[in-house]
Amino acid sequence: MLSRAAGPSLRLGLPKGRMQDSVRALLSDAGIQLRSGPRDYRPSVSLPGMEAKILKPQNVLEMLHVGSRDVGFAGADWVAELKAEVVELLDTELDPVHLVAAAPIGLLVEGQLPSRPLVVASEYERLTRCWIEQRNLEARFVRSYGATEVFPPEDADCIVDNSATGSTLRANGLEIVDEVLRSSTRLYAHPAALDDPQRRQAIDQLVTLLRSVLDARQRVMLEVNVPAGQLEAVIAIMPCMREPTVAPLHAGAGYAVKAAVPREQLPTAITAVKAHGGTDVVVTRLSQIVA
Repeated sequence: MLSRAAGPSLRLGLPKGRMQDSVRALLSDAGIQLRSGPRDYRPSVSLPGMEAKILKPQNVLEMLHVGSRDVGFAGADWVAELKAEVVELLDTELDPVHLVAAAPIGLLVEGQLPSRPLVVASEYERLTRCWIEQRNLEARFVRSYGATEVFPPEDADCIVDNSATGSTLRANGLEIVDEVLRSSTRLYAHPAALDDPQRRQAIDQLVTLLRSVLDARQRVMLEVNVPAGQLEAVIAIMPCMREPTVAPLHAGAGYAVKAAVPREQLPTAITAVKAHGGTDVVVTRLSQIVA
């Protein structure tokens, strides 16, 4: 459990909107409970010495930038857009999106934007203007305030917007013509918060708890019984963090071997240990891993 000596609270910014569910689940899996009503923007936090406020991701970054929040979750796209002076602590890799330029299929010439004056709509003014300049386009920028995909073709020729799967763009007859950047939900801090020893300790402990969950989501515990003569062969092919844990079975019947195995390697690992005489294979979901 994260603990701190008496002192000022660690001020946490929580994202409102599409990031909210995944961030709450991450905190919950780390043992950090948030308690609030449906319209409560200041949930209580089960960790001592921490208070939280729910804000739009853009506002989380603005509050971090000015120092009224110490740490907070937001997307890397808005950090780039706002040029917020924050320190990235952890990329959760949750809610991955691509910031893309897209246009009506009928407008494109061989898959590219036409060489004529264009109108480009986006919520991301700075990033869009930079993209227009980098692509040497003759274009006028129009700011949108949500639902950017409905601007073309009547009110804009092209949009710059974030997309997770591209399904919303396709549903509106739009085709991606360029990728501006990739983004995900990340944990950021105000630089001054890291300079304060009390807050830095609390922030480091928070990062450790969250990383332990993210690491655990990538692995499962694989346990297998092996004959004594096959022990070294199984250890050699067992993917693990450092070394597998080995324990003798009752009455000299062999050994129990277990290791935290990357999820994507599980099918081949099971096949391999079975081929080397492994029996009684058990796979267990992990909740947290602290290296």
